[in-house]
Amino acid sequence: MARIDLNNLSAFLAVARERSFTRAAAQLGVSQSALSHTIRGLEEKLGIRLLTRTTRGVSPTEAGERLLANIGPYYEGIHAELEALTALRDKPSGTVRISAHDHAASTILWPKLAKLLPEYPELKVEISISYGMIDIVAERCDAGVRLGDRVAKDMIAVRIAPDMRMIVVGAPAYFAAKGKPLVPQDLTSHNCANLRLPTYGGLYAWEFEKDGQPMQVQVSGQMIFNTTPQMLTAALDGSGLAYVPEDMVQQHLADGTLEQVLDDWCQPFPGYHLYYPSRRQASPAFSLVVDALRYQPQIR
Repeated sequence: MARIDLNNLSAFLAVARERSFTRAAAQLGVSQSALSHTIRGLEEKLGIRLLTRTTRGVSPTEAGERLLANIGPYYEGIHAELEALTALRDKPSGTVRISAHDHAASTILWPKLAKLLPEYPELKVEISISYGMIDIVAERCDAGVRLGDRVAKDMIAVRIAPDMRMIVVGAPAYFAAKGKPLVPQDLTSHNCANLRLPTYGGLYAWEFEKDGQPMQVQVSGQMIFNTTPQMLTAALDGSGLAYVPEDMVQQHLADGTLEQVLDDWCQPFPGYHLYYPSRRQASPAFSLVVDALRYQPQIR
């Protein structure tokens, strides 16, 4: 077999992961035509098609998937080792990529990172907003954020927030017209704002617990969103009920623009945790971000 240029393999990995010549070319800093020429040359040397090209995008063939699965981890290891060399520099540098949904990003990640970043000009943090249970390794993220009871056992988990509650809220005008639910089952007769989870393609069931007995209610309504802020907006407009993090609506509850129901059914649960693979070799930049995000309980 002809000698394969490792840079060509790196180009293939970028296209296979991004599922796009355009995005991969931007990532590699080359033209799309040059990248396409590189991939064609690699396929000719190997004597097998690695990518399927259609008008809708690019996807690996069976051979491409095998090559991606087998050589990808080696390139990730090389990348991690190169990042680790930044320990020899005076200050941590590089990019740390974190996957989280918008509530965790705005209430936990950004307030802490806003204090950290000015101290380290060469440090970059990329936050990718996602509601799905994504594979952070496949998505090339350094870490992700999930609730404490939803972190996979093979991951390292670092608590970054206190316990939290999800609560049911609505506008006074809505309750005046529709009445208030007294038990979770009553929600089935109310207009509720649903949240669609991209990973499963289904609607999120509202979770409750009382006297140690958990309950899930599959609510219905005219509104379906894929992010929480829009659910809150619908509740504020009097369109229906929303199931949202308690800290997101504290000011609205205080000023009376929203009212809470089913309070005794809404129990606290483990808060947000940062998680990452146990085999990951931490770079100085990553370790710095983890330490900055780590939850420090207030001593009373």
